[in-house]
Amino acid sequence: MPHTTGPSHGDHADSPGDHAGSPGDGASPAPAPAGARVTNGDADRRAVDRVLAGIKEAGVQQVELQFADVTGAVKTVAVPARRIAAVLADGEWFDGSAIEGLAREVESDMYLRPDPTTFSVMEPAGVTCARLICEVVTPNGEPYPGDGRSTLRALLDQAESAGLGYLVAPEIEFFLFPADAIGPLADDPSSYFERSRGRSRRVELEIVAGLEAIGIHVESSHHEVASGQFELDLPLQPALVSADTVTTLKPAVKEMARDRGMQATFMPKPLADAAGSGMHTHQVLVDRSGRSVFDDPSDAYGLSAIAKAFLAGQLDHAPGMCALVAPVVNSYKRLVPGYEAPVAGSWGRHSRGALIRVPTPVRGNASADEVFGTRLELRLPDPSCNPYLAYTAMLAAGLDGLDRGCELGPPLEELEHGFGASGHSVTKPLPASLGEALIALEDDDVIMAALGSELMELFRTAKTLEWETYRRQVTPWERDTYFQRS
Repeated sequence: MPHTTGPSHGDHADSPGDHAGSPGDGASPAPAPAGARVTNGDADRRAVDRVLAGIKEAGVQQVELQFADVTGAVKTVAVPARRIAAVLADGEWFDGSAIEGLAREVESDMYLRPDPTTFSVMEPAGVTCARLICEVVTPNGEPYPGDGRSTLRALLDQAESAGLGYLVAPEIEFFLFPADAIGPLADDPSSYFERSRGRSRRVELEIVAGLEAIGIHVESSHHEVASGQFELDLPLQPALVSADTVTTLKPAVKEMARDRGMQATFMPKPLADAAGSGMHTHQVLVDRSGRSVFDDPSDAYGLSAIAKAFLAGQLDHAPGMCALVAPVVNSYKRLVPGYEAPVAGSWGRHSRGALIRVPTPVRGNASADEVFGTRLELRLPDPSCNPYLAYTAMLAAGLDGLDRGCELGPPLEELEHGFGASGHSVTKPLPASLGEALIALEDDDVIMAALGSELMELFRTAKTLEWETYRRQVTPWERDTYFQRS
């Protein structure tokens, strides 16, 4: 289980610059009040000052303005450090159709609005660079409804207005393979928590050190079940901070592995006969004082009434959540019996096939900042997800459980994967394919409303294209099985 300690959003930095950017055709748009940040008084000014000071101190030459497309892939616009003061004030023009991912069709004028609290220094290819994570705004200065980060922030703001904060701690699994092959590593055993001395173990340790150096804090890491498979446990932190971290972490891990002659993948199921890679996510709701509202030591599972309703809401909306937390065709090769992955909507403490696990709370013997008591570990997500969309769906589902006062059914500790002795399902089954998941999403009014019509249209277009492309494929397995038989 990951710990609760961890940094805020990293340090900050920036440098004076000239005026806002111009489109790729060389024509300068009008200065961009459209992208101007909404200031928050002294705190906002201090954040900008820290960015400017950090850039000067580190000798930053280029700043990458990062944002995520609808699939969660990181996109960047790089600007010289001398321009950052103006970009922070006015935003930066870019072609907003990049948000659409593979479904991109026509150009649209948008602006990137950097969040100064997300500043971090990096040094790719020997050039001192920094990164700022951005939200997307329209030319009239409004949040773009197709931007996942803005959507998550809006839902978090709603929860905060009701006195609730949403903290998450993801456990991110990934594989390391040789640069020229996809398969088990000769010098790496397939063993849970194995202390391998092979090449992949050294690369994993160097990756963790590299992540720490750029402000991504890793609570712990360990070898997973399969050969070359590792897990990175991130701290419990506000959901927006966590989504930013996950979005940045994945390409950083890939780049560091590539620099060391290996390839890293967050694909949910890269090997047919090995365990898949999940992104189990621990969740806690806190009140305005920062105290957990999930924890009740008098309950057998440590669950408060709020925790039970939140958990019940997520179980109820699990089919609709699937397309967002397990969003690729390959995700459903992981969600099968036999590999400690959920296939139905059960909960418990000891079942590794549970959709939501309630780990035994830490009581009394840890420092105050490490104790939050009861957590809800959602085992459905995988690391191919867009974390902004995934966390939005997860929070919306849980809050709906609170709003409706959902009743939590009994735990299923002894029934593996939610099936009784007769073989009949006793819980709500999960979609078995991306196609089924998209249908379940369409039927879930709560999650659809939380994401909004424009973002959902972008997501459904991209994922329907992916599903239909996959369905048209003729695989080697099909030829081997049916060519001579038919």
